Amino acid sequence: MTAILLHGGLKKSVSKWYSNCSLNLIPPLPSENNQESCECPVCHLVCTDSAFLQEHVELHLEESRISEGRNLHDLELAQQIQNEEVKQQREVARREREDFQKLQRQYGLDGSGGYKQQSLKNMEKEVARGRMQPSEYHKRKADMMESLAFGTDDGRTRTSGITEVLGLYYRSETKDIKRVWLSMGVDHFHCSMGDKGWGCGYRNFQMLLSSLLRNSTYQDCLKDHRSVPCIPKIQSLIENSWKEGFDPQGASHFNGRLQGTKAWIGACEIYSLLTSLGLKCQIIDFHEPTGPSGTHPHLFDWVLNYYNSDKDNSAKVVCTSKPPIYLQHQGHSRTILGIEERKNKTFCLLIFDPACPSQDMHRIVKGVDDNSLRVIRRFVNGLKHKQYQVVAIDGVLSAEEKVARREASQLFTAQRIP
Repeated sequence: MTAILLHGGLKKSVSKWYSNCSLNLIPPLPSENNQESCECPVCHLVCTDSAFLQEHVELHLEESRISEGRNLHDLELAQQIQNEEVKQQREVARREREDFQKLQRQYGLDGSGGYKQQSLKNMEKEVARGRMQPSEYHKRKADMMESLAFGTDDGRTRTSGITEVLGLYYRSETKDIKRVWLSMGVDHFHCSMGDKGWGCGYRNFQMLLSSLLRNSTYQDCLKDHRSVPCIPKIQSLIENSWKEGFDPQGASHFNGRLQGTKAWIGACEIYSLLTSLGLKCQIIDFHEPTGPSGTHPHLFDWVLNYYNSDKDNSAKVVCTSKPPIYLQHQGHSRTILGIEERKNKTFCLLIFDPACPSQDMHRIVKGVDDNSLRVIRRFVNGLKHKQYQVVAIDGVLSAEEKVARREASQLFTAQRIP
């Protein structure tokens, strides 16, 4: 006979053969002693004992069942492992997508609009809550549209005259202050409905510019900017600095676009903008604490040296011609406008915070005292972020120096202290 060798249908074929053998459908093989013999269709074993052959074939069937079960189990296990891997990959991709979207929202790059859209949305909420009359809404909207059209700040969050009042106050205050150094006059700007949560960098630039516009040293390079710009205009100016070739890495990070977004800006964007305007400035990186409990005494020393450039001036109140200093740390930025040297030999920075409302600033203008000054005083123990960066302005660039600064910004570096 011819043995059956079909692997996939082994069980079916052997069963069929055994059934046919029982019915004598397959002729028996002759043997030497004239006894009938049969051949196993799987391994071709020849035997004359039909009972033994039946057990033998059933063993093959059992092996087939075990093998098929093992193969099925292995296949199921492999499929389960593959499904787990696919599930894990999808979960990782989902988390990465959510984290990326969270970062986009956090840094204002989620496509939800910019200053104008946020202003209108928040004013509409105020009307709906009964905190703003419809007439006030329409007036503010008209003022905002005019401000955006001319590219100038509407002045709603601006407080002037603070540095002048401080100068008068320190001349008569003798209790704790030994000496004080102040920037040239600088106005305070706080965040509004249109930039709350993301506009601190822009507001600090407005503070810097309000001081620079008072200083005759910078009149020529700022002749096209005789008023403080609104936030969308500042975004446009930063984009222009990128188009000039400043900080290509930063431009790539923002895809070359800030207008119409709520994108946060930091020290690099401020530096690029100031340098593109022809101002000589530098970034100083206080990259780690230098004092006990995570403090930064080196930062205070640097600020003192910045303002105290005229060592011969021994006046108690030194009203310098120095511009204020842009101060950046993780998640926020502020403006340094002076420093106090106290009789107990400690120092205190005077800082404008864009998150501080104009009501607090008006209290200083109306009457300076220790209580009203709390919002601008920061002692060493009050500045304990891991890292701080400052942008300091010190003069005007020549055309050649500006080109050199632009080339150097292809790979941004900062002076590190220590």
